[in-house]
Amino acid sequence: MKTQNYTPGILQYIPFFYVIWSDDLLSYSEISVVTKALAKDATLTKEDFAYLRACLDKKNPPANDTLKDWKNTIANANIKLVESDTYPLASFSQKMICHHFEDCPFNPHLKDIEINLGIQPNHYNHLFEIEIVKETTADFYDATAIDTLLKGTETAVIDAFRETVKHPLFKWQIKRTKEDFRAHVLEQVNYLATKGYGAMAFSDVYGGTENMNGYAAIFENMMYVDGSLTIKFGVQFGLFGGSIQKLGTKKHHDQYLLETGKANILGCFAMTETGHGSNVRGIKTTATFDAETDSLIIHTPGKNDNKEYIGNALDSKMASVFAQLIVAGKNHGVHAILVNIRDKNHNLMPGVVIEDNGYKLGLNGVDNGKIWFHQVRVPRENLLNKYGDITKDGHYFSKIENPSKRFFTMLGTLVGGRICVARAGLGGAKKALAIAVKHALKRRQFNDSIKIQEDLLMDYPSHQLRLTPAVAACFVYDVTLTHVMKVYSDKNTTDKRKIETQVAGLKSIITWFANDTIQECREACGGKGYLIENQIADLKGDVDIFTTFEGDNHVLLQLAAKGVLSDFKSEFNSAGFTAVLKLLGNRINDKFNTINPIYTNNVDKEHLYNANFHKHAFNYRTRRLTYTVAKRIRDYVKKGVPAYQAFLKVQTHLLALGKAYSIELAYTTFVDFTATIQDEKNKQLFEKLGTLYALNEIKEDASWYLEQGYIGSTKSKAIRKRVERLSTELRPHIGVLVDGFGILKHCLEAPIAN
Repeated sequence: MKTQNYTPGILQYIPFFYVIWSDDLLSYSEISVVTKALAKDATLTKEDFAYLRACLDKKNPPANDTLKDWKNTIANANIKLVESDTYPLASFSQKMICHHFEDCPFNPHLKDIEINLGIQPNHYNHLFEIEIVKETTADFYDATAIDTLLKGTETAVIDAFRETVKHPLFKWQIKRTKEDFRAHVLEQVNYLATKGYGAMAFSDVYGGTENMNGYAAIFENMMYVDGSLTIKFGVQFGLFGGSIQKLGTKKHHDQYLLETGKANILGCFAMTETGHGSNVRGIKTTATFDAETDSLIIHTPGKNDNKEYIGNALDSKMASVFAQLIVAGKNHGVHAILVNIRDKNHNLMPGVVIEDNGYKLGLNGVDNGKIWFHQVRVPRENLLNKYGDITKDGHYFSKIENPSKRFFTMLGTLVGGRICVARAGLGGAKKALAIAVKHALKRRQFNDSIKIQEDLLMDYPSHQLRLTPAVAACFVYDVTLTHVMKVYSDKNTTDKRKIETQVAGLKSIITWFANDTIQECREACGGKGYLIENQIADLKGDVDIFTTFEGDNHVLLQLAAKGVLSDFKSEFNSAGFTAVLKLLGNRINDKFNTINPIYTNNVDKEHLYNANFHKHAFNYRTRRLTYTVAKRIRDYVKKGVPAYQAFLKVQTHLLALGKAYSIELAYTTFVDFTATIQDEKNKQLFEKLGTLYALNEIKEDASWYLEQGYIGSTKSKAIRKRVERLSTELRPHIGVLVDGFGILKHCLEAPIAN
């Protein structure tokens, strides 16, 4: 269509008239505002004024052809409207005049219309065919390249898995009836099993690729789909299948692993008991060997000795039951036994009682239940006997003679589950951050009463400070978990005690971080974040329990701290406390170097951004806490306090040590990884992320560093300011950073994220 030629006076008003007529509901107040502006505009000729005034007649609105002509006039100018301009529509109108005429001054009367009518680009950007420049995110970095760096050696596995979960079966949907939700999740698990993901961690003989690194990576990516799917999958293949793989021998592998990986045998992991929680060593369920029948009798002795919160309990036909193994009247400690809990028709086996745990705060797609065993008899061969066995003539035998060492060796084989729980928690934090950041890059609120456009949430320094350090932490923890899984999976590493200590601490700080981050994201999205459709609510409920799964975080942090104290040589039990003290005997009088006052008050950017400063600060905190807690324990023991009680008296100190050790581990691991990045641009980005993480952690513990005289008040203030500054510097790239998490679009269907 050929457009009409307009005078400069009329042309500059066309974008405004097109916008105010677009909703076909021109109000009298709008007419009044525009008429007043026209009357004051001395640049208009009488003909211009008459034309424009006629276009404000509600009884005789512009014809459709006129609206189309206005639209074409705007489109043909081929000018971009910039949302970030102080007066976007008035500035756009000026650019249109400049496109056609040499003389094109800014018209303040257009500005007055824009202000008084409250016209904002988000009200009309759908009307224009031309591109509206939002300028919310820079494209200096490439999200795909960032994602590839994080995927590392598992890129092919992760990419294939992401393609798999594009199947409609994995489309996110609201399900509030647990029966429907559970059925849907079971269908998803079965589908993944048919694609080979259930057996991934098993050897090729049993349908897998023996790839624990890949298994952990898809575990996080599964969290982007749904938390219940992640946990159900983990219980079936990681815990139940993993117990057979790690605690059983070839006869068990041959009989069960292949079918378990295919999900043809559904199983559960029956360790936790109602009355004993994290105290696995103190569980009361018994497995008594009966020599006459060559069988084991599984029994729940007391009311609160039942297995509790057992995932997959309602769907399973078999359970890995952890029980006190009693042979010839002697208790040989906790062992795992395979027990059939249902027959082929899904009826409970004699002596087995199972109750549904019912609705939970989250993960309602997982069928958690309670299990009781009343004199349930299973063959002796069902004992998972890699670390302890009963011979045919009825004698107990183990290559590990020390019961404590045997117990912790058995549990140590299941450390991979803690890594996977941490990865799942991290996945929840990443998804919440992606939603919150994307929302903040389009949601506007408040302005300075001069600029017509309201400000983006992400442009507020307070909002940057709420979200950006958490984004940086996600990168640090991602790299760290990838590293520790590689170490854990390395067959050449025979002594796993060090990695057990590391994982205990990392699982704790990362799952706590995930919960805190998801809560912050919920608040950062306001009331919208509270809506189920925006997915953060489900993440809150699902990830909350991760602080308890695979070991209560407080217990695990103490475990990590005891590992630090014993230099990874303690057996982490009361009998080993004396050994801990002996080991530290030669170190207890170590003197710390007095901190140089110049160092304490150094606020130079080069110093504050230096990784050597960060590593020194973290290491100093770990060493100092190690020294002081050991000294306290020694002093209690000298006063006659039993070693076990001495450790109880310093529990909070141990927790601080466990956290400090884990943060130092995460940061040093990330720094080592960053040094290997070949592309200089991405290397500098990761260095900045690491710096933000380090300074933010030092800021969070500033009171401790101040108490110790490690930093002065001036340096503490400088660190706080640098955290804010770095968060602002990363603002242009925040959208690319969360896209770098690699979360599939169909997993981010929250309306506020799109």
